[in-house]
Amino acid sequence: MATDRLVMTRPDDWHLHVRDGEALSDVLGATGRCFARAIVMPNLKPPVTTVARAAAYRDRILAAMPAEAAFEPLMTLYLTDNTTPDEIRRAAECEFVHAVKYYPAGATTNSDSGVTDLARAMPALEAMQEVDLPLLLHGEVTDGEIDVFDREAVFIERHLDRLVRDLPELRMVLEHVTTSDAVDFVSAAPDRVAATVTVHHLMLNRNALFDGGLRPHHYCLPLIKRERHRRALVEAATSGSPKFFLGTDSAPHPKGAKESDCGCAGVFSAPNAIELYAEVFEATGRLDRLEGFASHHGPDFYRLPRNRGTITLTRSPWSVPEELPFADSTIVPLRAGGRVAWRLED
Repeated sequence: MATDRLVMTRPDDWHLHVRDGEALSDVLGATGRCFARAIVMPNLKPPVTTVARAAAYRDRILAAMPAEAAFEPLMTLYLTDNTTPDEIRRAAECEFVHAVKYYPAGATTNSDSGVTDLARAMPALEAMQEVDLPLLLHGEVTDGEIDVFDREAVFIERHLDRLVRDLPELRMVLEHVTTSDAVDFVSAAPDRVAATVTVHHLMLNRNALFDGGLRPHHYCLPLIKRERHRRALVEAATSGSPKFFLGTDSAPHPKGAKESDCGCAGVFSAPNAIELYAEVFEATGRLDRLEGFASHHGPDFYRLPRNRGTITLTRSPWSVPEELPFADSTIVPLRAGGRVAWRLED
């Protein structure tokens, strides 16, 4: 039965970029208006490789967060070839680091310090298994001979299958999944393997990159894929499976950096993410499963309490601004200038 009002447990975002410096205060409010917590990505310059750096970054985030937003940043460390088991143990002992992020070197924005060979990171990974600190995976290979649209599938075949087998107690999240290959792998894997799903990968197939011309604000990494992959993601996200949960991968870049001759990868979805997820779930006739995906499955996997508060979405169409302030520039949000069917009540 159609509904015009949805009350749900306040959600969390299990994959978020908020940048640093002046830009922080321009993007944090978009997340804090809705999400109670967010796993904050560590790919700054320099990267957040230590507990001390994570603590300092957390302090900057809290200082920039609007006073009215009750928001908790959940910090991560950036895995490198040189991450030590001692640093992993320090992370597990502190209260604010909740995971460690793997980037293959050069895979995405500010990933130059990433892992060059997973064998080099094995001592840190074994320590993570020992102290039960989850591993978050940007699941792509970066080999030049591999087609960019196949990098996720090849990563699963070459690396993820072995990681799951060799580290039998390590909790892992395959981040921002984009393919039916990833959906199938996570679905068949042990319960300690889960995945986040972005709203832009649920909404768009790769035709959106070229709709009437080159669309730089739809350019992200991992890339959006074929329609059959998009449909597999929608089926997984709306299935009710606790293995799949919300992670926007909202990634702000100035308009000029997106619309350049070598544009940055990232979609800024935070200002309307939960409303767009609601559209996706409603289109499948599974709006009643949005709360599990957005508010329950993530905290359960991370072994954190579910949020106590609620949010309310109402069917009340509104127009997304063409641009928003961002440091000394502007930023273009997802579906800029378009209409959204659902609205978050104040």
